[in-house]
Amino acid sequence: MSVATQPGTAIGRQAIPATMTAAVYRGINDVRMETVPVPQIGAGEILVRVHTCGICGTDLKKIATGSHSAPRIFGHEMTGVVAAVGEGTTEFKVGDRVMVFHHIPCGECYYCRHKVFAQCPTYKKVGATAGYEPSGGGFAEYVRVMDWIVRKGVLRIPEGTSFEQASFVEPVNTCMKGIETLALRAGETVLVIGQGPIGIILSVLAQRSGARVITSDLFPQRHTIAKTFGLKEFIDAATSNTVHRVKEWTEGRGADAVVLAVAGNNLIRPAMEATRPGGRVLLFAQTQHGEATIDPAAVCVDEKSLLGSYSASVDLQEESAGFVLGREVDLARLITHRFPLAQAVEALQVAAHPQPDSMKVVIQPGSAWKDQ
Repeated sequence: MSVATQPGTAIGRQAIPATMTAAVYRGINDVRMETVPVPQIGAGEILVRVHTCGICGTDLKKIATGSHSAPRIFGHEMTGVVAAVGEGTTEFKVGDRVMVFHHIPCGECYYCRHKVFAQCPTYKKVGATAGYEPSGGGFAEYVRVMDWIVRKGVLRIPEGTSFEQASFVEPVNTCMKGIETLALRAGETVLVIGQGPIGIILSVLAQRSGARVITSDLFPQRHTIAKTFGLKEFIDAATSNTVHRVKEWTEGRGADAVVLAVAGNNLIRPAMEATRPGGRVLLFAQTQHGEATIDPAAVCVDEKSLLGSYSASVDLQEESAGFVLGREVDLARLITHRFPLAQAVEALQVAAHPQPDSMKVVIQPGSAWKDQ
């Protein structure tokens, strides 16, 4: 154990306390603000003082469904400052501004050799924790980052790039993986169903690939936000039939590719109907096991491909980091709600019940910092 990990150790102007505040998951829809020990780190590990952590839909799903045992501390879209380094850690030093991936694959197993990184047993192990069973830990003041994550899953945030902007590296990586799965070609027409923050990121990346992008959402407010990101062609799904409108705009064929960026399984069949024969449909938000109705002849006779993409790809780490940390797009503009850690339970409630004009919700332990 490194001496630098001990409570009370000074790190510049900030001392590491013995305890900290965290939003602790205790059961279905039960998250409580509690005082917990600051995690201790070992050789090759680092302790990160969390500044900003985005709330992801998977966090909300776990809390609402009880899919994971309690207690846990969730939160994985995190950025902050290195507060301590374990013995033998040379990659980072105290004071470095960083973002942290919570999953990194082994690179050697069957799934890694086949580039299906999210199915790697090591990838499925979470390598960041604020205590209890490792679950990310970003909804707390400090996070322990384990050695295999330190080696390959921690990135420095360059000067001039905010913690808020950097918190989008992991979600952008997942979106890039989805767009790569679609294998888009320049000039193709893509329909993105859902214009929440993830839907907008997927749309921006599809447009970046050279595709024509049409967006669909029930709320005009979201189209107004999407237009500020250069997404000009949209369908108001509350007043228009998305399938009919897409076919009108594509000479009756349908889109070359459709991305389903909302979780409703009832939208899978309309997504396939909006796709031309030989086209592709990407399920991006269907992270809960269940049942859905599809037309099997659409896959067999019409030769439509039904695809899935889940989590991040280590192969896209450099590109996603360059896109976000290089500020190719100002993604921090997607943040509509910022909550201090003390209001994390309220933040989770807001994120779980999005309004037409609400987008990304973040929890910011760093909002209380006095020494940064």
